[in-house]
Amino acid sequence: MNLGTYTKQPAEFLDYDMVYGEWLSAGDTLTSTVVTVEPADGLGVDAVLVSSPVIKLWLSGGANGTTYKLTLTTTTDAGRIKQDEFKLKVKDL
Repeated sequence: MNLGTYTKQPAEFLDYDMVYGEWLSAGDTLTSTVVTVEPADGLGVDAVLVSSPVIKLWLSGGANGTTYKLTLTTTTDAGRIKQDEFKLKVKDL
């Protein structure tokens, strides 16, 4: 699922929350998330915090004028796997 497009400046260090409450079944919780970034260099994924039903990503850097695609592969304790992506445009305003 496409979670949208966000914009940040190269010097910003920001957090982004992805909320999975509607996707989770009763009693199921998020256990892990793997984040991949394309292109692979420039954007820092400084932390990935899983606190069900929220995944918080801390992102830094990025090359001015570059749009990154971030893919989140999330697993629950019931064994469900969900893959989502969003784009992050880095632009010095």
